[in-house]
Amino acid sequence: MPFLIAVLGVLGAAALWWYRMKAMNDAAREVADVVGRVRGNIRRKKLRNQAALSPLTAIDDPVVAAATLITSMVSENGPILPRREAVIRAVISEIADKKKTDEAIIYAKWAASQIDDTTVVIDKLAPFLRERLDVSERNDLLQMVNRAAQGGEKRLEIADQRMLRLRQKLGFEVN
Repeated sequence: MPFLIAVLGVLGAAALWWYRMKAMNDAAREVADVVGRVRGNIRRKKLRNQAALSPLTAIDDPVVAAATLITSMVSENGPILPRREAVIRAVISEIADKKKTDEAIIYAKWAASQIDDTTVVIDKLAPFLRERLDVSERNDLLQMVNRAAQGGEKRLEIADQRMLRLRQKLGFEVN
């Protein structure tokens, strides 16, 4: 009888340890799943950010860059209605021929619709424009942004932070 109790005790202890090991294994598997999901989320966010920037990284023409920048800043307050688009088209036509203006406006509308954060557009395109434009052309670009915001259905107020950021990224001194 004592032998039977000892065997049952050993079997009970083994079952208890087996259960505890199984529970620890399940907990470790859950932790690994959580870590995998977090790593996947980080990787997907990085890919989304890269994909969001891809319309901007493809720009290699200052006219298209200016059109995209203006369109993005103006569309921040809502969709671009036909009269606003006409104003943007008129502003861009001052620096390009009709064919180039059409191409720039079409690409700018598409790129602005793909990227919903205007600061990303400013941060990506303003240094590109700073390298390719002289000081007077950069001043003209700022005036073009203001004219595009003032024309159209109703006058838009572009956020002061956006204009300050644009001025800073274009290489102007900001107070």
